[in-house]
This record gives sequence, structure tokens and C-alpha cells, in this order.
Amino acid sequence: MYNLPNFVHLHFGKPADELGDIEKRVIAKAHERRIISTDVNAAFSAEASFGERLADSIARVGGSWSFILAFIGFLVVWTIVNTVILLSRAFDPYPFVFLNLILSMLAAIQAPIIMMSQNRQAERDRFEAAKDYEVNLKAELEVLSLHQKIDMHVLTELTAVREEIARLHSILGERGQA
Repeated sequence: MYNLPNFVHLHFGKPADELGDIEKRVIAKAHERRIISTDVNAAFSAEASFGERLADSIARVGGSWSFILAFIGFLVVWTIVNTVILLSRAFDPYPFVFLNLILSMLAAIQAPIIMMSQNRQAERDRFEAAKDYEVNLKAELEVLSLHQKIDMHVLTELTAVREEIARLHSILGERGQA
């Protein structure tokens, strides 16, 4: 297809041994004429541990309107049960100390889980950006390769046209002398 060291130096401006791992992988895939794009979600999810998937699920539920509305409903029911229904024998009378304990424990557990999920989302974003870079780099290399092929084809045609013009010019010159 092309001389790989010359191709690398021409397009990257440095020798092949100075390229990073991503660039080397992209050039190898381009040289082999193989695709480089992948399903980022599947690739990232395949590497996730059970704890990471669990944290993502908890954060997904904890950050939904369904959870917020259900939790508001729970708080309303707790308050009504402990103030109106169980007037004399409330298990958590006003100021709801036990409810505050439960809410504090829930916040203490939920906050780190949400932070783990956010860290994982940041990792996913970096992973996706790296994959995007690989695909974009390969696309650029392919476009440059196509430009090179077109330029070579145009130069070959121009050379053929010049030769034909020179041949026709010589034929016309011979006819003009005769």
C-alpha cells in the first residue's frame, strides 16, 4: 500500500518509534485496512466489576424522579403515622429523632456511592474520548491516503496528457514542414 516509515514521517512529522501507543495501534489498523471503531458502552461495561455496576445502578435509581417522589411519600407517611395516627404511642414522636438518624445514615451511604458512580462516568468519558481520538485519527489518515492516491492519479494523467500534447505537437510540426 505505502512505505510505512515514510508515511508515518510524512503525516506525523516524527519517526515511528517516537509515536505513542494509540498512534501505533491506529497506523497498524489502517495499514491492515481494518476498522478501529468499537461499541464504547459494551467495551466499558465489559471491564466493570460487580461493585461498579451496583454503584451505577444505585446512582441511577437514587437520581431519578421516581426515587425522589417515593422518598417524599415515605417522609409524609412517616410524619403522619407518628403525629396523627399513633397519637399516644408513636414510635418516633416529633422532632423525629429516629427519622433523622435514618436520613443521616442514608446520606452517609448514598453520597460515596454517587461519587463512585460519578468517578466511573468520568472514566467512561475519558475512555470514550480516547476511542473518538483513535477513530478520528484513522479517518484523517484514510483521508490523507485518499488525497495521496488522487494526487498520484492526477499526476499520472497530467503526464500522459503532456506526452500526448507533445506527440500531437510533433505530428503537427511534421505536417507543417511537409
